[in-house]
Amino acid sequence: MATASTQTDQKPVVACQRLTKVFKDFWMRPRVRAVEDLTLEIRPHEIFGLLGPNGSGKSTTIKMILGLLNPSKGRLVVFGKAPSDVDIKKRIGYLPEESYLYPFLNARETLEYYGKLFELDVKTRNKRIDELLDMVGLTAAQHRPVREYSKGMQRRIGLAQALINDPDFLILDEPTTGLDPIGTRQVKDLIIELGRRGKTVLLSSHLLSDVEDVVDRMVILYGGKIRDEGTTDSLLTKHSKTTIEADVLDDETISEIDELIRRRSGGEKSLLSVTHPRQKLEEKFLEIVERAKTERVETSGAAGDGATASFLAAGDGDASVGGDELIDKLVTAEPEPTPEETAASDLPAEPTQEEQTRSVLEELTAEDEPVATEQTPAQESVAETQGQAPAQDDAPKPSKPEAPADDGGVDLGVIGSLLDDDNDEEPERQA
Repeated sequence: MATASTQTDQKPVVACQRLTKVFKDFWMRPRVRAVEDLTLEIRPHEIFGLLGPNGSGKSTTIKMILGLLNPSKGRLVVFGKAPSDVDIKKRIGYLPEESYLYPFLNARETLEYYGKLFELDVKTRNKRIDELLDMVGLTAAQHRPVREYSKGMQRRIGLAQALINDPDFLILDEPTTGLDPIGTRQVKDLIIELGRRGKTVLLSSHLLSDVEDVVDRMVILYGGKIRDEGTTDSLLTKHSKTTIEADVLDDETISEIDELIRRRSGGEKSLLSVTHPRQKLEEKFLEIVERAKTERVETSGAAGDGATASFLAAGDGDASVGGDELIDKLVTAEPEPTPEETAASDLPAEPTQEEQTRSVLEELTAEDEPVATEQTPAQESVAETQGQAPAQDDAPKPSKPEAPADDGGVDLGVIGSLLDDDNDEEPERQA
């Protein structure tokens, strides 16, 4: 994680100055003042906590940072630009308070859809999907429709879709809602890992124990206003008391320590309480789960032992790809066909003008050719009586006189054939 001086030298990821959001009714009268005079900065490479009870303005502030709501007053910039700027969207990952997912898609199809929205190539997309499904423990349930998932499983796939683009700025709104202690611990470990890598994380929650373990700095909201802010140590350290932790002590030793404290303070101070340290319930729960896994006890729920995706844990994500791998990626990658190209490839190709002309000429030529018919025995006897030779299949057929060259558009060959027909009919009439 970056030092405080390094963070101060860089421009803030998010900067709010006197930010105010007022919701109005139908007659444009002020109805709810969700955020009022909010001034804060989220610095690069830090985990920032936005805390407060329900209705304190956390989700409204996040929606203004994302550009989903316009502030009523004040100034807000994200990565030095207006929140509505499209160029900054690819650098942001967002997990909303409620997981708005397509119920008819399964986990893999959901991540495939969001990967295509960020224009990830096929190779990168498939690799990240496999790693994210393993990380959130949904590899075994990846082909089940999302509508069959429990709320905890939907939060897991929602977290995966927020990370599919390897964002520089990750916004998590109530990320542990609906998760079991295993998933809660996993999300907190992931946030810490992302902070180590140099990501900027905005964590909004009213579960203070979750935030306390991971954030570097926080603000506490109430009624849309900041009530307190600072680092975790500055806000939570109690300077009025001292805690001493030692191995197990007998009663005589404890009495001597108490007497020493009274003598040194002039009787003003004393040993207030002596207790044995107690294990947290979360630690006890995880201990039982680990023991069950060691005994290979089967479960139908989501697995919680997936490692952090390599593209998130690596130093520079895709920038760490070597030269040979980059060349291979550029050479082998093929652009995916668009729906219009796919539909066009299924249709038969239209004939060219030359092919259409040739087809029409062939039809006309076929109509002009005489149809050969076989003569019956009766027709042959009539022909012999009239002095005509019977038709033979092999007999040479008189050739049609060739048409002379073009003479003003008149086909003289056709006229000659008509005159020949008239000469053949005159002897029959004389007979």
